[in-house]
Amino acid sequence: MSTQEDPTIGRLVADASRDISALVQAEIQLAKSELRVSAKAGGIGAGMIAVAGFLGLMIIILLSFSFAYFLTMTGLHPAWAFLIVSGAYLLLAVLLILVGIKALKKIRAPQRTIDTAKEIPAALKGKTS
Repeated sequence: MSTQEDPTIGRLVADASRDISALVQAEIQLAKSELRVSAKAGGIGAGMIAVAGFLGLMIIILLSFSFAYFLTMTGLHPAWAFLIVSGAYLLLAVLLILVGIKALKKIRAPQRTIDTAKEIPAALKGKTS
C-alpha cells in the first residue's frame, strides 16, 4: 500500500484547469509586454515618417518657388510663372483624382469569404451543404 493517495479525477481536472489558467495568464502578460515594446517602436517610426512627410512637403513648396523663379529668368512675368506652376499642380491633382476613382471602382466585396462564413454555423452543427 502506498503512503500517498492516488489523485481523483476531479483533483486532476482541477489541477489541469489551474495550470492552464496560469499558462494563459502568463501568455497574456508576455503578449502585453511585447506589444508595449512594439507600440513604442511603431510610434517612434510613425513620428519619423510624419516628420519626413512634412520635410518632403517643404521641399515641394521650395522647389515650386524655384521653378517659378526659373521661369521668370526667361523674361516671363512672375505672376504668369507662378500661375504656370499652379496649373501644373492642378493638372497633377486632377489626374490623381481620376486614377484614384478608377481604383476605387475596382473594390468588390469578398464574396467567397462571405459564402464560406455563412457555412460555418452549419458545419459546427455537423451538417454539410
